[in-house]
Amino acid sequence: MKLEMGSSRVSQLMLFSAIAFAVLAAVHGLGGDNSTDSYWLLRIKSELVDPLRVLDSWSPGAHMCSWNGITCSHDQTHVSGLNLSSSGLSGSISPELWHLASLETLDLSSNFLAGSVPSELGMLQDLRILLLYSNFISGKIPEDIYSLKKLQVLRIGDNQFSGEITPSIGNLTELTVLGLASCQFNGSIPVEIGNLKHLVSLDLQKNNLSGLIPEELRGCKELQNFAASDNRLEGEIPASMGSLKLLQVLNLANNSLSGSIPVQLSHLSNLKYLNLLGNRLSGQIPLELNHLVQLEKLDLSMNTLSGPVSLFSSQLKNLETLVLSNNDLTGSIPSNFCLQNSNLQQLFLHQNNLTGKFPLELLNCPSLQQLDVSNNNFEGELPYGIDKLKNLTDLKLNTNSFSGKLPSAIGNMSNLVNFYLFDNVITGKLPPEIGKLKRLSIIYLYDNQLSGGIPIELTNCTSITEIDLFGNHFTGSIPPTIGKLKNLIVLQLRQNDLSGPIPPSLGYCRKLQILALADNKLSGTLPPTFRFLSELYKVTLYNNSFEGPLPSSLFLLKNLQIINFSHNRFRGSIYPLLGSNSLTALDLTNNSFSGPVPSRLAMSRNLSRLRLAHNHLIGNIPHEFVELIELRFLDLSFNNLTGDVSPQLSNCRKLEHLLLSNNNLTGIMPSWLGRLEELGELDFSSNNFHGEIPAQLGNCLRLLKLSLHSNNLSSKTTRDRKSNFSQCPKSAKK
Repeated sequence: MKLEMGSSRVSQLMLFSAIAFAVLAAVHGLGGDNSTDSYWLLRIKSELVDPLRVLDSWSPGAHMCSWNGITCSHDQTHVSGLNLSSSGLSGSISPELWHLASLETLDLSSNFLAGSVPSELGMLQDLRILLLYSNFISGKIPEDIYSLKKLQVLRIGDNQFSGEITPSIGNLTELTVLGLASCQFNGSIPVEIGNLKHLVSLDLQKNNLSGLIPEELRGCKELQNFAASDNRLEGEIPASMGSLKLLQVLNLANNSLSGSIPVQLSHLSNLKYLNLLGNRLSGQIPLELNHLVQLEKLDLSMNTLSGPVSLFSSQLKNLETLVLSNNDLTGSIPSNFCLQNSNLQQLFLHQNNLTGKFPLELLNCPSLQQLDVSNNNFEGELPYGIDKLKNLTDLKLNTNSFSGKLPSAIGNMSNLVNFYLFDNVITGKLPPEIGKLKRLSIIYLYDNQLSGGIPIELTNCTSITEIDLFGNHFTGSIPPTIGKLKNLIVLQLRQNDLSGPIPPSLGYCRKLQILALADNKLSGTLPPTFRFLSELYKVTLYNNSFEGPLPSSLFLLKNLQIINFSHNRFRGSIYPLLGSNSLTALDLTNNSFSGPVPSRLAMSRNLSRLRLAHNHLIGNIPHEFVELIELRFLDLSFNNLTGDVSPQLSNCRKLEHLLLSNNNLTGIMPSWLGRLEELGELDFSSNNFHGEIPAQLGNCLRLLKLSLHSNNLSSKTTRDRKSNFSQCPKSAKK
């Protein structure tokens, strides 16, 4: 019996040892010879964090050539490719990778790897493709990398590399692709890049590179893509770039390049994309650029280019996008600018000094989808045939001097989404045909001289999100069917001559966030359907003739931030407006509201402007106002408030205007007023304050206006007090 038990215990110990050995083998790669690639792959695995378990197949129980991401040599004995791109891996790049001596492709891109690039990678002498982009790798590129003589593709951008791109980059003479974008490289572009005779793509954008674009770049005869945008490059664009005959993409946007655009760029007969925006280029646009017949996108915006528009889509037959905005271009658009077979889809000419009437030449560009000629000096009437531009989605004509009526043909532009015509001199009525624009999302017609009623047909444009008709002469009522606009976010009708009540259907515009009806002749009470406007955060109804008590259901509007109901005839309690705790500005001046000032106002901790003047409010100033530490403007004047000035207001240190005149406030002038260092206006006039003016007011060095008359304040002052007040600005002593 004892012998059997002893034998069993020995067997258990042997089994335990075998299991332990197997576990160690799995963890430490002891399942094979350390001269094999599988051994080192398991070592590399142990240094990575693998939350997506993409490395689960890396196990001694399976041949390494079946492991995820592994490509093997023909004889299945060595790893030739390791691709773990977009695998969610974190940790660092293992220096053990150098043991994979036959590795030709290493792709660890789009992970969460950090740390630096191990110099040992420079020992992978067969490496042809190295992809480390889109990680969190930092530090400098180790010099050893530049000894990889067979390297053809090096893409390590979108990391946190720093330092300079060293001249050693010129040693990688087999490179075809060099991607160093979106890092923190500084210094200049090394002239040795010109040694890379086989380079096809060079991406250096979004770094801190400075200095000149090297002339030596002309040595990269096979270059097709050169992007160095968003750096600090300066000087002129080298004329020698015109010798890069295979170049298809040239992006030098957002640098500090100066001088004129070299005529030699017109020799780049294969160029499809040219972007020079956001530099300091001057002079005229070379007429020779019209020779770039393969060009699809040209952006010369945000420079100081002058002279006429000298580019013609009639010659640039493949041109789809032309951006010349934010320059000093003058003259009119040339008559041969566009032909019927044009492919031009986007034309942006805004922020120039272009003149003349609406360019009829543009009507020959039926392919146009986006047209922006805003902020120029165009004038005259819009052409009736504007509907020839049937593919337009964006039409921006704002901030010019266009006049006359809006042609009814606008209703035939069925693809129109954004229509900007504000800040012109358009007259007449808004044509009812506008209601045919089913895709219309934004219509900005403000600051014109439009008149007549707002056509009810406008409410057929059910895709509309923003309507802005501010500053016109519209009359009549708000269309009663406004509630059909279920996607409406902004309704701006301020400063017109609209009359009548707010239609109840407005409450069904449940996405409405901004409602501006101020400066009209609107009247009546607020409809109970207002309670459905749960997204509303700004509402301005001032300077109308609204009346009656506020619907109690307004308390349901929890997102309100800015309310201005001033100069109307509202009455009753203001409490229904206080359902939101996010108020930043509340102006109810010049109404007939009554009752106490609600202490609930203090729930809006970011309230900065509170104006309740010229109402019939009673009671004390709430002690809870101690919480309003962001308050800058408090106007409670011309009410029937009583009691003293709450000392809690001393906590409102940002107050700039404190207006409490024409109430029945009593007590002494509080000395804590001297602690309000931002105070610029103080009006306590026409109350029942008594005692002496506190000397501490002399600390209010920003005080420009002080009104204390019609109280029972003592005129007796001491010499010290006079000395204190001598610190105040003279205008505050009046």
